[in-house]
Amino acid sequence: MEFFCYHRDRPGSMPLRDKLLEAHWSYMDGYAAEMIARGPTLAGLGDDDPATGSVHVLDLPDAAAARAFAFDEPGYQAGVYRDVLLRRWRNALGRTMWDFPGGRTGGNRYLVLGLGSGEPADLTPPPAGDDLIAYGPLLSDDGTAWLGTAALLRAPDPAGARSVLTAERYADVEVHDWCFGGRPT
Repeated sequence: MEFFCYHRDRPGSMPLRDKLLEAHWSYMDGYAAEMIARGPTLAGLGDDDPATGSVHVLDLPDAAAARAFAFDEPGYQAGVYRDVLLRRWRNALGRTMWDFPGGRTGGNRYLVLGLGSGEPADLTPPPAGDDLIAYGPLLSDDGTAWLGTAALLRAPDPAGARSVLTAERYADVEVHDWCFGGRPT
């Protein structure tokens, strides 16, 4: 089962986040085989812009394993995050971010979250194919109800990133600066 997990930082938690960085990476190392995508959301696209959250997309055995992943994370345990969005997800691209042909760097990268309910929208990836890093619907715990869509992509700007979703089909569409995560190589 695939899951989308977005830990949103608590205001003012950057010093604590920095202190726990090695513990966070070590924790994530334990899930390396299950990772589909990962990386921080940022206050801007500059190298020195602070993190505002942390995205992880994983293939885990069940919802209990996903909850354990999300809530046992060292930053969560220490109070770095103000909330956690955890949803079933379906990998519409069938690949990991490491298979993205555009590589780890180059161009602006974004997380786009479309939150909604009712009739599903944007189940099929849009024709932005070469710029899509990860894409799929957000689903209810049992996987039967559509709750939105999440995409990681490369785009020229936030408006271009937002255009990957049919905005009028969602209660809200959020666009966050994002970059590939993991230990520096």
